[in-house]
Amino acid sequence: MNVSESIRIALRSLYANKLRAMLTMLGIIIGVMAVIAMLSIGRGAQAAITAQIQSIGTNLLFVRPGSVRQEGVRTAGSATTLTLEDGDALRGVVNVVGIAPQIDGGVQIANLGNNSNARLLGVTPEFLDVMNYSLANGDFISASAITARSAVVVLGAGIAQTLFDTGDPVGQTVRMNNQTFRVIGVMEAKGGSGFLNVDNQVYVPFTTAASRLTGGDRFRGQNTASVINVKITDPNLQESVVQDISDILRDRHHVLFDDDFTIQSQQDILNTANQITGVLTIFLGGIAAISLVVGGIGIMNIMLVSVTERTREIGIRKAIGARKKDILTQFLTEAIILSASGGIIGILFGALIARLISGFSFGGSTLNTVVDLDSVILAVVFSVGVGLFFGIYPANRAAGLHPIDALRYE
Repeated sequence: MNVSESIRIALRSLYANKLRAMLTMLGIIIGVMAVIAMLSIGRGAQAAITAQIQSIGTNLLFVRPGSVRQEGVRTAGSATTLTLEDGDALRGVVNVVGIAPQIDGGVQIANLGNNSNARLLGVTPEFLDVMNYSLANGDFISASAITARSAVVVLGAGIAQTLFDTGDPVGQTVRMNNQTFRVIGVMEAKGGSGFLNVDNQVYVPFTTAASRLTGGDRFRGQNTASVINVKITDPNLQESVVQDISDILRDRHHVLFDDDFTIQSQQDILNTANQITGVLTIFLGGIAAISLVVGGIGIMNIMLVSVTERTREIGIRKAIGARKKDILTQFLTEAIILSASGGIIGILFGALIARLISGFSFGGSTLNTVVDLDSVILAVVFSVGVGLFFGIYPANRAAGLHPIDALRYE
């Protein structure tokens, strides 16, 4: 018996039990649909995070506090020796074109009856250029505001909308941690989600944040920084710049071996983010794939029922010369057709769900799902593999029936 004949017989058998065949395929359809939808959501989230990180450029280095050993335990980020003056000392490094120290914190910000929690950044005037941010309205932090420790604030686009709706915030006042600040500018909307949503940030002078909002630490009489953002001319020169920065900071901090700072590149952050989102995507796809296994068990169940119902047919076919291989091929073909058909329908439904979800706003960020060719191929191969795996036992059982016993079966 050739392949085309096996397919013809399999289709005729499935057509004779249309409802049962559709219900059997339903498990595969749901499984493949879930896999496609989950993978597309995961890929979309990965693409969004990658775009968000790359939006501030690929030529950035981030100098952060390192670890210190306390009672025999080394705690990451616990050093308090990175200062505003360290940032000034790095301005002379070759191939460095911008330095922007900052202090991180959190504040409760309010205007009349509207209030919100926001991420606070104490920054210097260079922050705007170094981080590739833009103003939508008003002015940014000035050098004079740094010197005077002025009570001025620049709002992220999301915070501005929350507090002032469609009104113009510039020139208005807000309350942050029960202190009055004058709004001097609003940032251009960039989007994002969670910690990466820069629209939910507010910016004040570095010195103001240290003295009035964060209770910043001091080291040798100098304000400490949470991070020093460094903009370099070319990402390919990263290694030499990192070495020069390390030499300067080691000399200033009087350390030889155990650095009290770490230097991270934009690419390092991007690689870490991609690794995390990649694992989450696989995890989502793996959970969805469980339903495929359930669908495969359904195929095995129905094929076993089919073998029982067609026992006499199998006996007749064997009596007139059908080989064990022919019977095995026939039932395997039926199982594969069921799973492959369910897989194709599941892909269509999964792509439809991904398209419907795409463009929805989650936590202030728009999710654009991505249906890749590799996820479609994976779903097809996996669904066919499920049909083949769970169809082997029923097919082998049918092929192993003795002709005389099969003919006697009632």
